[in-house]
Amino acid sequence: MKFGISYSTPHFGVDPDNLMRFAQDAEDLGFESLYVPEHVALQPGAKIGPMELDPALPYGDPLECLAFVAAGTRRLLLGTGVLLLPYHHPVVLAKRLATVDLLSGGRMRLLTIGVGALPGEAAATGVDFATRGRRADEAMDVLRLLWAGDADGVGHAGEFFTLDAVCSFPKPVGGGLPIHVGGSSAAAARRAGRRGDGFFPGGLLAPDERRRQFELARAYASETGRDPDALQYTRWGSIGMSEVDAENLARDGVTRVVVSPTAADRDGRREEMAAFAERFALVRPVGAVTSGDYSSRVTAKES
Repeated sequence: MKFGISYSTPHFGVDPDNLMRFAQDAEDLGFESLYVPEHVALQPGAKIGPMELDPALPYGDPLECLAFVAAGTRRLLLGTGVLLLPYHHPVVLAKRLATVDLLSGGRMRLLTIGVGALPGEAAATGVDFATRGRRADEAMDVLRLLWAGDADGVGHAGEFFTLDAVCSFPKPVGGGLPIHVGGSSAAAARRAGRRGDGFFPGGLLAPDERRRQFELARAYASETGRDPDALQYTRWGSIGMSEVDAENLARDGVTRVVVSPTAADRDGRREEMAAFAERFALVRPVGAVTSGDYSSRVTAKES
């Protein structure tokens, strides 16, 4: 099991020194990946469930933040948690993602998309809120079509997007990018199974509902002729989680846990990150088991 960390721009700010130090600390301490969230626009009174969002929260653009971080790191994988896909045109987005991937040496590997939960945000970007799920499905298909296309261009005639001999260069490293699906609904689980390379459910689901949704994602993968065992399973975790917590997640099939420090100051955040890294031995001597092999350590302990 791998361990990623989230830089919450609304809480930690979009200060370049703070962001770069956070990313470099994460890399030095052995974290696999760095995630950045997104909101395109907020309005006074906007709520996600019972939680009201301060409209002045500084949500930085996640791809701009990740491109900045890539310049000061060498190993850290780059992720979005989540990028609100319906509010981005896939032709423009395909180019942006490919560029970040190339400039980072192929590290834009944890693109995680969601459909958004704020009607006002959809309205601000000119998107019909009721269509955002279908729009996201089609956008995922268009992104992959563009990345796979050659100099003859690609065509597409869908409900939301029409392409006629469109070429998109440069390509990501290897020709394409994995697309993970985030969200707390059964629709998100179905989308992950049908189209996603991974499933990253929200943090407020009950354990039984989590199990049902992951089983649903796997079932839809099988139904569409895809390998359910190839579906990565990412979950949010606490920066204070124990080894027992991690072992339980590994048994549930979780392949990656993403945590976020809670301290208000950057020194406090680094202390929390360092304590987590020490607890899970993220930095190990050459030849030792790495953080990516946590499930193997669980199996070895049981045997």
